[in-house]
Order: sequence, then structure tokens, then C-alpha cells
Amino acid sequence: MSQLSIVLVDDHTLFRKGLAELLEREGAIRVADITGDPAQVSGLLKTHNPDVLILDLNIGGTDGISVMQDLRGEGFNLPVLILTVSEAEEDLARALRSGANGYLLKSMEPDEVVDAIERAARGETVVAPGMTAKLVRLLDTKNNSASSLMDTLTQREREILTHLGKGESNKAIARQLDISYDTVKLHVRHVLAKLNLSSRVEAAVFVVENRLMSSGAEKR
Repeated sequence: MSQLSIVLVDDHTLFRKGLAELLEREGAIRVADITGDPAQVSGLLKTHNPDVLILDLNIGGTDGISVMQDLRGEGFNLPVLILTVSEAEEDLARALRSGANGYLLKSMEPDEVVDAIERAARGETVVAPGMTAKLVRLLDTKNNSASSLMDTLTQREREILTHLGKGESNKAIARQLDISYDTVKLHVRHVLAKLNLSSRVEAAVFVVENRLMSSGAEKR
């Protein structure tokens, strides 16, 4: 298996150098570059074309979410993982709703971060294990009307939702359902809109919380 490349952005010199060394020791990750300056990120992405970008939540007088949004505006669509010490629900919600592919904590073990990077590169959305309960609480109000919301989905959209509940990427879903990648993307967009969800990870939690994994999402 070829190494995944990342660019790491964090304004704490010791932390970013230490994390870069730890990740490369794991063997599956190649750290293409590191920086503590948000202004350098765009240039580094153009130079290295990494598989995943890791951004500190608070960096250089701004935050990773703002940096990510600026990069999206420039046309960079690679997976972005927010890495932070913050366990605040509002930070988690803002990151995911702004399009981050994951929310990781700096207290995670290196192998857990490597796993998150690999999953993000496959198109999955990942959240630090310690943040799962907070994510569930964020979704509580949305899940109250789960039954009525499910009634708005077509049979194909219910199938898509089931696969989202398993954390599968669009490519994996397309392969299993024998439909095109673009068709899956369209269905995912419709599912999220109909269920009033903001991300794939919210869809996955929706499935688990409403016990749809086994059969509920398959019924007509």
C-alpha cells in the first residue's frame, strides 16, 4: 500500500514537529510539509498536492475553519481534518457544518490519527472517539422527527442512507449498488437535505441513533 501524503498546519512548533515525526514512524503516512503560517498553506498544497490537509483549529490569529473555507474558495477540494485541543460542542458543530472531513483531538494516539487520515482519504468523515457523545447530543433535536423525515426518502435514498450509516465512501457505495459515482453524490445530497443533516457523519449517527442499520432503512 502506497503512503498517503499530508500537509500539517499548526502554529506550535514543537507540537507540529513532534506529530510529524510520530506519524512518519507509523509508516503509512508521508508528511509532505509542515507550517505554522496560514498564508503558506495554499502554496504548499499547490507544490505537494497532498492527499489530506490537517489544520489546527486556532492558528496564527485566525482558525482552521476560516483557512479551510478560503481554500475551498480557491478550488482545493482535498479532505481536511481539524486537529485541536477543544472538546467544545460548538467547535465540533461549526467544523462539520463548514465542510471539514473530520474533527480530531490532540490527545489521540498516533495510530488513531493515522487511521483517521486513511479514512478521510477514502472519503469518510471521522470524529475523535471522545467527541461521539457530543455529536449525538447535537443531533438530538433533529432525530426527534426521524420517522416523518424517513417517509420523505425514496427506496434508493434509503439504501444510500444505510451505506452512509456504515461509513462507506461514495465510490464504495457506487460499486455495491452498481450505479455511477455521480449518481451516488446526487443521492447523498438529497438524503442530507431531506433529513436536515449537514454532513455524512451526521447521517451515520442518524442511522445508528434510530436503529436503521438492520432493516429500517430498507423498508419501502
